[in-house]
Amino acid sequence: MRRWVCLAGMLLFTVAVYAQQLSLSGRIEMNGTIVDGAIVKLTPGGLSTTTDEKGNFSFPGVAPGNYELTIQRVGAEEYKQKVTVRSENVILTLRLTPAKSTQLDDIVVYSANEHGAGKLRQVEGTAIYAGKKTEVVNIANINANLATNNPRQVYGRIVGLNIWEYDGGGVQLGIGGRGLNPSRVSNFNTRQNGYDISADALGYPESYYTPPTEAIERIEVVRGAASLQYGTQFGGLVNFQLKKGPADKPFEFISRQTGGSFGFFNSFNSIGGTTHKLNYYSYFQYKRADSWRANSHFNQQTAYIHVDYPITDKLKITGEYTFMHYLAQQPGGLTDSDFDKDPSMSVRSRNWFKVDWNLYNITFDYQINSSTKLNWRSYALRAGREALGILSYINRPDPGGPRDLLADTYRNYGSELRLLHQYRLFNGQTSSLLTGVRVYKGLTYRDQGDADAGSGAVFNFDPKEPNLSSYKFPGTNIAAFAENIFQITDKWSITPGVRFEHISTKADGYYYKIMRFVPNVKMPEQKENNRSFVLFGIGTSYQFKSGIELYANISQNYRSINFNDLRVQNDNAKVDSLLKDETGFTADGGVRGKLNDWLYFDASIFLLRYNDRIGSIFTKDQDNMVYRLRTNVADSRNIGFESLIEADLLKLLSAGVSRHRLSVYTNFALIDSRYINTQETAIKDKLVEYVPPVLFRTGLSFGNKKYNITYQYSYVARQYSDATNAEFTPTAVDGVVPAYQVMDMSFSYQWRWLGIFASINNLANAKYFTRRADGYPGPGIIPSDRRGYYLTLQVKI
Repeated sequence: MRRWVCLAGMLLFTVAVYAQQLSLSGRIEMNGTIVDGAIVKLTPGGLSTTTDEKGNFSFPGVAPGNYELTIQRVGAEEYKQKVTVRSENVILTLRLTPAKSTQLDDIVVYSANEHGAGKLRQVEGTAIYAGKKTEVVNIANINANLATNNPRQVYGRIVGLNIWEYDGGGVQLGIGGRGLNPSRVSNFNTRQNGYDISADALGYPESYYTPPTEAIERIEVVRGAASLQYGTQFGGLVNFQLKKGPADKPFEFISRQTGGSFGFFNSFNSIGGTTHKLNYYSYFQYKRADSWRANSHFNQQTAYIHVDYPITDKLKITGEYTFMHYLAQQPGGLTDSDFDKDPSMSVRSRNWFKVDWNLYNITFDYQINSSTKLNWRSYALRAGREALGILSYINRPDPGGPRDLLADTYRNYGSELRLLHQYRLFNGQTSSLLTGVRVYKGLTYRDQGDADAGSGAVFNFDPKEPNLSSYKFPGTNIAAFAENIFQITDKWSITPGVRFEHISTKADGYYYKIMRFVPNVKMPEQKENNRSFVLFGIGTSYQFKSGIELYANISQNYRSINFNDLRVQNDNAKVDSLLKDETGFTADGGVRGKLNDWLYFDASIFLLRYNDRIGSIFTKDQDNMVYRLRTNVADSRNIGFESLIEADLLKLLSAGVSRHRLSVYTNFALIDSRYINTQETAIKDKLVEYVPPVLFRTGLSFGNKKYNITYQYSYVARQYSDATNAEFTPTAVDGVVPAYQVMDMSFSYQWRWLGIFASINNLANAKYFTRRADGYPGPGIIPSDRRGYYLTLQVKI
């Protein structure tokens, strides 16, 4: 208790001390619309900043005196204004004038933010990203199949991602970076608009809900150094920043209707706008498909509403609600021989999967003064998922009779308070301090047992009490963190950080011990695991005048085990009851930047060290059948090289002025990930599972603001599904995942209020798979989708 009183005192002291400094800040508009990305310079002093997404800028710690502001923005006349700072803070509202041009109908002048790829700024809102490996996908600037959330296309500019491709409708996302398992994004801290959306961020971090790409403004990825601000995950952060209503009109309606192969239909409809300072945005999506395999079908409904309102000039409140319902029939997995013979076949006809998601959030933003801001967000999840079917070995036929039902219910809530303050230090340079506190309570109910013996989607236990296991898993996480950008010079910064974590996980319930020749025995069980620790990290950045940046960082990571994994009974996979938490660190460094707005690049190297890494090895049971054992396999180390280049070649050749764009990007990663520090010969120096040593994606796009045609090519090297690097097992749960290559084409045309979008997924009709599953949606090989055709009509009013 004492440490929290001290922390609260530190926060209050910070506010009291820094609130006394003078600042010069303001908001920039043009034709009634906010202006982001404008360059604002203050002389004398040689200070420079850019306006944020709300059009705001700030120069904290300004001494009394006379100054001149200079504002530059593409599409606007240069603006200058004299300003006098006396004994109080200065807050301005400035209005730019559109640039005069006689060729606007013929020539398009592109700005840097029209790249599909980008990075986060050093300070965004109440977050610090200086010296970190960050990546941004600007959805409006990529030509991708948004209706199917095609991950190859949407995440094509995020370097080194291994993507599980088995869901043609784009309902479930599976991505992993730098050699981490892609299972439902479980190795990233997954957020929407800055708050958690996973099943249980503390105890079961898989994300069954993924926002529709049609509703996303941009996708933000921060690698392992995100552990200090967002939690301890080795993968880092994935944040889906959803759209808001347009700021310059009271009402906008968008309707997108998509039809495609395998009975695919998607209807996405949204409204949004700003009226009397109230900004609102809402969408509803209905999606269905039969898929290309037998016994496969899904339908999904998703809805979302966002409202924000500035109660005063300093205080804004935001409320959001997300709903999703998803029901799918799953065709199950295949053996290697079945896949080679006909990947469209299905040997399971009674498998179903259902998800219900209700997510709530309320956020308060308070501008204490021009250099200090407070963000407080609180969120809650009321959700559940149910998996029903036959999990027996896939090389055996469905035995009939009762099916296995695994039912989860999630009741979670969290609250996070952040304080960002900017101040003068080191020859008047602007430094930034971020402090925060997070409290998270997770509660998962998990039941497993026999269920309905039919073939439909009947999610009821039979008998009523689960006859395999029934548990509740409460968990508590309390964290406090701080990071500070020390701006040593106008080019060089150092950013140290620290995070304190307290984690408490519990299990309370029963399971049935499987006995041979005698009835199973009911075993009550109660467990509790409490641990507290501190993580440290530091980063640095050096900015050259040319726009090139050198960056490097190192941060500790931690991943706690969760009890709810320990009692799932599955013939294909078992879990070591003595699992330990994983510890380690992530280090990376690189060079990134822009060249005259025609080229964006980011090249880096990384080291990810895992201690007591949890992995999978295959072994045999008493019936001599092979199954997967999940255990602390050994330590591992991942090293690699990552590079992204995106260039507009016509902008280069035409000195920045052109009617068209010819854009090319390449995404290339080399990763060596091996198990180390073990005497087990079956594992020593073996490759870590699901880590392809080579990942390469490239794309070529040509068009203008009316039309665009895009080609993309993806190559993923050979990888393994278990730590022993087994080439083949009879159950198909373990074995090699062969190298594969896939091509896609997309076309778009927009004229006034009408838009037409078409795509061909898997252009060459490649036959491949990306994963072997030990449970749902398998077990066995899960084939990836064959070639599909899609057409979208959009109306925007």
